[in-house]
Amino acid sequence: MPSIAELGDMLAKLTLAEAVELKNYLKEKYQIEPAGGRVVVAAPTAPGAPGAPGAAPAAAAEPTEFNVILEPGFDAAKKVGIIKVVRELTGQGLAEAKATVEGAPKAIKENVDKKTAEEVKKKLEEAGAKVTIKPAG
Repeated sequence: MPSIAELGDMLAKLTLAEAVELKNYLKEKYQIEPAGGRVVVAAPTAPGAPGAPGAAPAAAAEPTEFNVILEPGFDAAKKVGIIKVVRELTGQGLAEAKATVEGAPKAIKENVDKKTAEEVKKKLEEAGAKVTIKPAG
C-alpha cells in the first residue's frame, strides 16, 4: 500500500479527465460525493476539533494553481487560428490539436500559476476562442 505522501503525489499528478474518472468511481463504489468540486470524505471528529460540529470554519485558502479550459461555442471561421494557438501552447500535433479544439471543453494548461493562466487565456481569446480559468484541484 502506498504511503500517504506517495498517494498524495499520485493524486496531484492526475489529469482533469483522470480526476473526473476518480470522482465517478468513488461515487459509484463508495457513495462518496464531491463537495465544492472536491472529493470529501466525512470522518468522525472530536468535539471542538476543526471540522467538528460547532467549530469555527477554517479560512479558505486562496488558490495558487489554475487550469485553463477551452470552452465550446467559438466562431467556426476562427477554428484554424485556435488550433494553431493550441498547438503552440501544448506542443500537440495537428490532428491532436484539432481533436482538442473540436472536443471542447478541454483543459489546455493545468496546474499553472495565475499569471501563466492569464497569458494563455489572452492568447486563446485573441485567436477567437472562448476560455475560462478555474482553480486547480
